[in-house]
Amino acid sequence: MALNHTDLLADLAARGLVHQSTDLAGLGSWLATAGRRIYCGFDPTSDSLHVGSLLPLVLLRRVAAAGHEPIALLGGATGMIGDPSGRSEERNLLAPEQLAANLAGIGHQIRTLLAAPGPDGRGSPGPVHVVDNADWMRGVGYLAFLRDVGKHVPLSQMLGKDSVQSRLERDGGLSYTEFSYMLLQAWDFVHLSDALDCRVQLGGSDQWGNITAGIELGRRLRGRELHAVTCPLLVKSDGTKMGKTASGAIWLDAKRTSPFRFYQYWINLDDADAGRCLLRLTELPLDEIHALDAQRANDPAARTSQKRLAEELTRLVHGPEGLAHARQATEVFFGAEVASLDPTALDDVFADVASHEFPRTALDGEGLALVEAFERTGLAPSRSAARRTIEQGGGYVNNRRVTDPTRRLTPADLVGGTSIVLRSGKKSYALARFADRP
Repeated sequence: MALNHTDLLADLAARGLVHQSTDLAGLGSWLATAGRRIYCGFDPTSDSLHVGSLLPLVLLRRVAAAGHEPIALLGGATGMIGDPSGRSEERNLLAPEQLAANLAGIGHQIRTLLAAPGPDGRGSPGPVHVVDNADWMRGVGYLAFLRDVGKHVPLSQMLGKDSVQSRLERDGGLSYTEFSYMLLQAWDFVHLSDALDCRVQLGGSDQWGNITAGIELGRRLRGRELHAVTCPLLVKSDGTKMGKTASGAIWLDAKRTSPFRFYQYWINLDDADAGRCLLRLTELPLDEIHALDAQRANDPAARTSQKRLAEELTRLVHGPEGLAHARQATEVFFGAEVASLDPTALDDVFADVASHEFPRTALDGEGLALVEAFERTGLAPSRSAARRTIEQGGGYVNNRRVTDPTRRLTPADLVGGTSIVLRSGKKSYALARFADRP
């Protein structure tokens, strides 16, 4: 993971992480000194970051690996307004209580992820700064801000930004509140250059207009040369946003998206996206990534790239314990022992399979006939079909093969005290759930 501080730009370019930048010669000259401070902003639109936020976080981790100091800026002030960039309509304004909860949530995630060990087992080699722009915007008067900042930002410059133009062309237009967001972000950059001698801002390509507004403000107010590097947005080969599924976004919070589901998202990634994600999201050496690309080309069915990608990102986001849980749950889905799963993990692994709820009393006495359970859960169209499946060796209870068609289910078969996992053949699962009924 370790880089020389002079290698940062070349490393980012080699990984496809540079979409736009200011003068590379001037930027390279400034980065020639170790310990430079470089920032990226995160607005608290939710109490958790999602997969789209991984890219800027990885950028900051590369900054640290190169011997510089990353600054993660939390938008306690800008989050009260909402960034119009990349939006087709105005964001709903957050209540102060929700904003505070969101700041606490993403702040904890950012600190954890920036400190997480890389593939070499080591974390950030130097200081990591997490700041909140509410700390320097709180108490600033409207008239003072207009005099000190707004006076130096030409309206023509603001109107010329793509993020503004695209919204003005829509029926809903753009409110003055969102229009002012650019001024706040521009001032953030100047403030950080004053307070921390930060001269570089990182961000997604949709932030170019906001970032360059800060560069221009720094030149006008301070006569100072500031720089920018933006990365491509995290999208699939078909152009759709990565991290979006039929069931919603892929979150970095384990309570919203479990380690198993997070792991499975990357395991199931298309071949066309796997190599690019290895380059941009992991900290694996380039020669190892190229070797994985070659293996994927020679044997795509092995999904070697996807498995390594899933391992690296799950370990980064959820730690070694989260990765171990995800692997165990994956093995269960492909036939490993079920008994060790707790009810939460069981529901997570089999959330998308067919299920049927029986009264808990169905297990009393002789128990519930297995052929009936197969039929009621939809694993077999009839009890006779279930009988044939079991007799032919294709029936499983809790991933253990059953060959006796007269087998009955009893409380001893319960996993986590609530459910029994049924399987027909290699991959057809169903869950028999048992609940006390009044």
